[in-house]
Amino acid sequence: MEKQTAGRDNLGKLAPKFAELNDDVLFGEIWSREDKLNLRDRSMITISALMAQGLFPQLKSHFILGKKHGITKMEAIEIVTQLAFYSGWPKAWSAFSLINEVYSDETINEIHGGAFGMGEPNTEFSKYFIENSYLKPLNNPKECNVFLANVTFEPKCRNNWHIHHSSSGGGQILICTEGEGWYQEEGKPAQRLKVGDVVTIPANVKHWHGATEDSWLSHIAVEVPVENTKNEWCQPVADEEYEKLV
Repeated sequence: MEKQTAGRDNLGKLAPKFAELNDDVLFGEIWSREDKLNLRDRSMITISALMAQGLFPQLKSHFILGKKHGITKMEAIEIVTQLAFYSGWPKAWSAFSLINEVYSDETINEIHGGAFGMGEPNTEFSKYFIENSYLKPLNNPKECNVFLANVTFEPKCRNNWHIHHSSSGGGQILICTEGEGWYQEEGKPAQRLKVGDVVTIPANVKHWHGATEDSWLSHIAVEVPVENTKNEWCQPVADEEYEKLV
């Protein structure tokens, strides 16, 4: 931890002993014991204590320090949200204003994809999707005849009706890893998807899948290895069809 001089800078003339204790004992000895508790966790504890007491000038200083110690904007928001129920709603409002000041140069990027991550925008197949999807390959198809990828759909995103053609066997398996979505085969009712659901899609069956209106969806797509396979992309899932599900 870098050496603190805030005590001497602000109170060196008025209260030199206090300034010495602040810089040399509190920050010089207590905060520096990183083998006992790391700086990030110490910042979280201190932020919690200061918010509970409503000490907002000091709280702002420790949001700044916490940011240096690796506390992200999303984590700061989550800390205050948790503390609001224990320390008081008005204090949370004041703390959020401080977070806005301290993290004003940052935007929050939502993280999705479950345990495997979102990957990159699925631009190669974007013409077959309504709204945006993301692709995270999980293995190298050149090293194994089974290909797995984590596919993430933003809310309202769905792929077109499509068919996994095969002369024998084949098809696809979906394993849901985050959020909620839909799977539908032609001529059958749509099936609601939740984390942990597994869908076995037979070869040569027309179907589509995607997220619900208000949730992201991630699933692992497993291509069942057989010879003589090809995918046929068909028409989009019309808004009228999709909105009936909602």
